[in-house]
Amino acid sequence: MSESQHPARRRRRRLLHTTMAAVAACTAAASGAYAVEWGPFKPDRPVVHPDAVAQAEAFLADWAGGRTDSAGERTNSPDQAQTTLRNFTAGLDITAPALTPGPASAAKDGTVTVAFSAKMPVTGLGTWTYDSQIPVRRQEDGEWKVAWDLSLVHPNLSNTEKFRLQRQDTITSPVTDRTGAPLSADASPSLKPVLDQIAQRAGAGPRGVIERIDRTSEAVTGIEARFGKEDGAAAGQSIRSTLDANWQKAADRALAAKAGGKDAALVALRIDNGEILAVANSPAAGFNRALSGTYAPGSTWKIVTTSALLLGGAVKPGDVVDCPKYLTVGKQFHNVETSEFPGATFTKNFTESCNTGFISLRGKVGDSELGEVAGKYFGIGQEWNVGIPTFDGSVPVPGDQTEKAASMIGQGRVLGNPLTMASAAATAASGSFHQPVITPDAEDRTTTSALPAEVVTQLRALMRATVTEGTARGLAGLPGNIGAKTGTAEVSESAPNNGWVVATRGNVAVAVVVEGGVTGGSSAVPVVRHLLEAIPHDPS
Repeated sequence: MSESQHPARRRRRRLLHTTMAAVAACTAAASGAYAVEWGPFKPDRPVVHPDAVAQAEAFLADWAGGRTDSAGERTNSPDQAQTTLRNFTAGLDITAPALTPGPASAAKDGTVTVAFSAKMPVTGLGTWTYDSQIPVRRQEDGEWKVAWDLSLVHPNLSNTEKFRLQRQDTITSPVTDRTGAPLSADASPSLKPVLDQIAQRAGAGPRGVIERIDRTSEAVTGIEARFGKEDGAAAGQSIRSTLDANWQKAADRALAAKAGGKDAALVALRIDNGEILAVANSPAAGFNRALSGTYAPGSTWKIVTTSALLLGGAVKPGDVVDCPKYLTVGKQFHNVETSEFPGATFTKNFTESCNTGFISLRGKVGDSELGEVAGKYFGIGQEWNVGIPTFDGSVPVPGDQTEKAASMIGQGRVLGNPLTMASAAATAASGSFHQPVITPDAEDRTTTSALPAEVVTQLRALMRATVTEGTARGLAGLPGNIGAKTGTAEVSESAPNNGWVVATRGNVAVAVVVEGGVTGGSSAVPVVRHLLEAIPHDPS
């Protein structure tokens, strides 16, 4: 008898199919219920409602922006929230808090919790950093509100404990130059931010603590934050820097005499070990553009570009590299004052700073090669440990051929400052990168390789020729075997170009940028000449 003819088998088969269909239907129903939260099947994880997250983020934005009334209205206890938020920042001298929302999660009771990190700048001391979280609950009217509690401001803020700022004695420690001679902002006004940073790093400067105290007895129950080093410099103990008082005074005077009242910056450092001899800014007050500025380095960057070309055997100094007025690579590039040098050698391109000639060689280097050479041989883009905060250069991989063309001449997204470019000049002169330092104990954590001797010889010759017969002629006639490279960096179509120069003499490398200086030869070179005339000898 076949299966189709056997009644018992037919009944068992129908039963199996019915059971499987029921299981499939239940599975589908469970899946659908998970998505929309209805039916007999509930999701394993409660859903984080986007409106709750948005309310928490808006609360943080209002609090950070000082809109405490608006922040309070986003809670279920506006009056208490407004009072606490105002007192919290004012009582602790906190200005412009930075509050960054983090991940959100939901509990079974529907409460959505949004984590956040807080950076609270305490005036004159530093930044208090901590993490907390904001609970948000749906109200009876359907609106989401922050469930107010003191602990969301800080996990340790409560009905029984609060915080108190205690400022302590400021440790005053004089900063000296490399010989032990005192340095002061009175004698060199542009050194003020530098001296403050050196002192703070050594543990001198203002100190204080944020204490957690009992609300009733005001007894201290804990320390939430401490500013300044307990084991730092002792009061009155001098802190030695690598700066040289004579070079520093001469640098300040050079900017005052020759920068034409424009914003400008200068760095001088030793070639053999990277020790910074002078840091000067004009105007003296405010931003330290010499060490922390972010500028397009213009044609001073051609030192790095030339290194990449020489390392790869792409060009030799005597090779012919035509220098036309214009060259189009997505956009039209031109030379300063639309100069041209038909049939020029590569040396002529370097000494006259021919943009079109350099751009025409872009196909001889890889897209990422400039950045690789800058990092491997010049340390640019690595993290430097100078002894105070600095910007150490950036060389992103070009996004297209137009950007690559711009990067060949120190434009586009290539960024540096007088510190990075003085260091680049020093590396070209010596063949080895020495991380710049402003305190003798700053540890070098970079990893670089020495340039081949042949490349160093060629770079020295090119920089010397720029002084004797090129755009840095303004330095000719000074004693010493001076080498240099000028730069003109475009800022925008409407703003005048920045003027640049880097120069080496003996064991010293100098870099100067003059904002709106138009050309390096006319604006930055006179500053360096004034400096080198004032200090005719290298530091011992």
